[in-house]
Amino acid sequence: MSLPRVVTAVLAGALLVAGCGSTSARDDGGSDSLVVGSDAVTETPTPDPGPAPRIDVVADLAPADAGTVGASVNQFGFDLLGRLNDGTENTVTSPVSVASLLAMVLAGAGGQTAEAMAATLHLDDPRDVRVGQLLQQLADTSDVTLAPANALWAQQGVPFEDDYLSFVRDSFGATVDEADLGAQSTADEIDAWVREHTEDRIDGIAGDLGLPDPSAAMVLVNAVYFLGTWTTQFDPADTQAQEFTLPDGGSADVPLMFLRGQTLPFVQRDGYSMLRLPYGADGRFGMEILLPDDAAGLPRLLSSLDASEWAAAVAALTPQELQTVAVPKFELQWDADLGDALTALGMGPAFQDADFRPMSAYPQTLDSVVHKTYIRVDEAGTEAAAVTGGVTRSSAGENFRVDRPFAFTISDSQTGTIVFLGAVTDPRG
Repeated sequence: MSLPRVVTAVLAGALLVAGCGSTSARDDGGSDSLVVGSDAVTETPTPDPGPAPRIDVVADLAPADAGTVGASVNQFGFDLLGRLNDGTENTVTSPVSVASLLAMVLAGAGGQTAEAMAATLHLDDPRDVRVGQLLQQLADTSDVTLAPANALWAQQGVPFEDDYLSFVRDSFGATVDEADLGAQSTADEIDAWVREHTEDRIDGIAGDLGLPDPSAAMVLVNAVYFLGTWTTQFDPADTQAQEFTLPDGGSADVPLMFLRGQTLPFVQRDGYSMLRLPYGADGRFGMEILLPDDAAGLPRLLSSLDASEWAAAVAALTPQELQTVAVPKFELQWDADLGDALTALGMGPAFQDADFRPMSAYPQTLDSVVHKTYIRVDEAGTEAAAVTGGVTRSSAGENFRVDRPFAFTISDSQTGTIVFLGAVTDPRG
């Protein structure tokens, strides 16, 4: 059957920057910082943290660099998945969504904070934040629809460095608006923006970020749309309930979709096999299914899988005639606070004694990062959505039968970038 909505997959990232105090309003375009609005509290003077370093970001992404930046996003995605899932539960992440959010934060970081964030994201230069440009290259296709959108809401009266705002505008194409982040109407506006850009698959992000909050300073939202249908669609008449082995050794009946007599990119690796199901006419985007050789193999696969192994497997894919392909039809929702995982990966300085002076003179730390996702796979294609929010505050063989836990990616063959990455242990959700 057809997908119920025109949008097949959506990524959305959101950043809430919270602070306190303000100076008088000013936006004359000639100062080193921007103050939005005029209703700020001025009784408490702003502490002087010293001069803010300028942001000399690398905003342009040459075609030859797309693969390099995509590989950085991929490795970060596998690092993160390894911290979130030991192979015993469902997990759906969007590496490019989380990386996009953190890249925008990184653009406002300095010193040890910038170095730690860049290292976690596998970027060589702390100010080489080119993920926004990568998103534009991902969207440069007529075979599927993948369009980024970005918005920034700045608290009235709170100053932000011109360099930072220019980067967000120029590299990510963000609109900048002033708003009362302590008002419910602003929170409702942000949630409405999220719903609009995720086709209502994600209700919103404001509540997860603690809005409304009069001490909030800034909200950044990044959304990317992806629409694709299978190059060869499954016939709904062939879908039937079949056994799926669960991690505990039991089984459950789930709907399996069938293709027969198809030639598809396939490879057998050490301990698992990979099949690629392409989208659209030219197959630039596709879903790679990584199927362990046995029902208990997903934990072993996830513990050894990294961007290098994934790239090697993709490079080894060759067309093979498959007698039968059976893939679960599934719909999943997932969410997690990524703070502990990001700290474990080396981003601790962003959460403690952080240096975000390139963003604003107000001292602040990254308080939490929340990731919420949705994915649906049916006979027509794939629909997915992801929202990432960050808060800163002051201070197999001829037959390929997916009837056991498996991992998956949705990637772009042109840049080699993984758009979605996850593991399915129970298609029932």
